[in-house]
Amino acid sequence: MLKSLALASPTPAVALGLRDRLAAYWALTKPRITFEVVLTAAFGFLLGTPGPVDWVRFCHAMLGIGLLSGGIAALNQWMEHPADGQMRRTATRPIPSGKVTPFQALLFGLVLTIGAEAYLCPTVNPLTAILGLATAIGYVWIYTPLKTRTWLSTAIGSFPGAMPPLVGWAAATGSLSLEAWVLFAIMFFWQFPHFYAIAWMYREDYRRAGIGMLPVIEADGRRTIRQTLITGFITVGLSMLPFWLGLSGWIYLAGALLLGALFLQSCLVLARTRTNLAAKRVLRASVMYLPMLFLLMTLNRL
Repeated sequence: MLKSLALASPTPAVALGLRDRLAAYWALTKPRITFEVVLTAAFGFLLGTPGPVDWVRFCHAMLGIGLLSGGIAALNQWMEHPADGQMRRTATRPIPSGKVTPFQALLFGLVLTIGAEAYLCPTVNPLTAILGLATAIGYVWIYTPLKTRTWLSTAIGSFPGAMPPLVGWAAATGSLSLEAWVLFAIMFFWQFPHFYAIAWMYREDYRRAGIGMLPVIEADGRRTIRQTLITGFITVGLSMLPFWLGLSGWIYLAGALLLGALFLQSCLVLARTRTNLAAKRVLRASVMYLPMLFLLMTLNRL
């Protein structure tokens, strides 16, 4: 079935040189997102390490997680390429632009994903590989198909989306503790304001492609605003737990309060104005908030 789906699409429309071909495959891995995944996984690893950091294991883990994230991104683009071709923001991706065929993207994604799993299990530990496999299945085979079926896909996709710090923690310890699940929860709820802001800005694109995210299916935006505010406040509330659990210290707590205030301010401005500019500010605030929060947490821990 996979082969028939892949072969049903046309071959690349343009002949590419080696450099351009490599650039197209690089784009399939969504480098910016893969970097963010590796970064949050690295924070999880460092926060989970009780003593001196095992830098050899750290490097193995980050390499494997990076390969896995790139493979998942390629499989996601393979599955979504018909919709990508209908949206202005994604029409230049490798498959809809004709730089890579769907079959090539599928094969590339499978090689990276399977290779990452085969690498993580012996060089890091089996739990890391299991969590990585669960992430791949959840994101590619559950979340991605649901994007055109239900607005609840955002909530469902937030489960695999919140896995990186959990995978990083498991890589360091071979187990999962309450603190690891707190990191997971923070990232889980953070994704709602982040992705609702994106969907708000590009709702016409998503509507054209048949992707029914919440800002697309409602005209007035009331539920989108309500859920953005609720999950924003939950995220900031959860960010206090690492301090109370002894995972990080007073410097982190002060920084978390400041970052949380700036993040919530952007959400409140969106609730008041409901403009694309306000949504863009929420997106920028969310992109700054999470890595800065984890960085403070890690620095005050080390």
